[in-house]
Amino acid sequence: MIGQFRNLNPANLLLLAFITMLFRVGVLLKMPDTVDLSLFDTYAGFLVNVPEDLFSPFGNIFTAMVIVFLQAILLNRLVNGFNILGKPTFIPALMYVSVSALLEPFVVLSPALLANFFVIWMLYKFLSLYRRDDVMATMFDLGMIAALGTLVYFPYIIMLPLIWVVISVFRPFNWREWMAALMGFATIWFFVGTIYYLNGALNKAYSTIPLVISFHTFYRANIYDFIVLLPLAVILVLSFFSIQKRFYRSNVFIRKVFFVLVLLFLFTMLGFSINRDYEIYHFLLAVIPVSVMMSFFFVDAGKKWLYEGLYLILAASTLYFQFI
Repeated sequence: MIGQFRNLNPANLLLLAFITMLFRVGVLLKMPDTVDLSLFDTYAGFLVNVPEDLFSPFGNIFTAMVIVFLQAILLNRLVNGFNILGKPTFIPALMYVSVSALLEPFVVLSPALLANFFVIWMLYKFLSLYRRDDVMATMFDLGMIAALGTLVYFPYIIMLPLIWVVISVFRPFNWREWMAALMGFATIWFFVGTIYYLNGALNKAYSTIPLVISFHTFYRANIYDFIVLLPLAVILVLSFFSIQKRFYRSNVFIRKVFFVLVLLFLFTMLGFSINRDYEIYHFLLAVIPVSVMMSFFFVDAGKKWLYEGLYLILAASTLYFQFI
């Protein structure tokens, strides 16, 4: 399987679509009568009102599957476009559809799943900062993307300080560039506030913004959620060693990409605390940096039995725990 996806073969698109569907078989076979649909946080519901019965349970899961497939293609194109792995490959797309199906809450429509479009968009903008003389427009765009993502899923607001941290990795400090990101963020919220004001609902907006910092525990998680993550943890450890070997042999740009991926992962984890309620689908935001980091191991690994075996264990455990 991994050997097939190591090559940039257009036929892999069909195989990728099949794998995306395969990872949802267990959920489809024991599909519930109803699936909660909450695509936007409460404060954004005034702007985009999505009926809760818009999708049937099957339609919900199928739509989420299509979204994951599209995001996998976009992520794969980004990784190959910036030559992050050193060779064109379909491995990032395979990793994304695999990791995004690890837990059952990942395979249904959720605000975090939609927000991953903005994560990919921001990652593209981050990497385009390298060796550019004028980045004011890009910083303004990044601020607007962070604001748009926050409208979909409020914990995405953590991406605003991430913009400033990332710009510090790529460029020396320039307060105008930092302010450009803040102005982009404020521009979106200015228009949102105007819409609420014109409709006499500004007080309602203040009361529904879920700005709560709380540190959740995992007591509500099923024990199987932790077991299914064991193969992922092993692969990530091996990926760390692959990245470590590459680090000092890579050019400056690739080293900075490593930092950006780690920062993106850490900030998405930190964003978990910006939520009133514990929702495990939040960790979908971390799937993008995790998928790219995993790709380094599967591209570099030389022992076929090792990389093929680990991926099969990951896939088998995902499907097994969906059925039980």
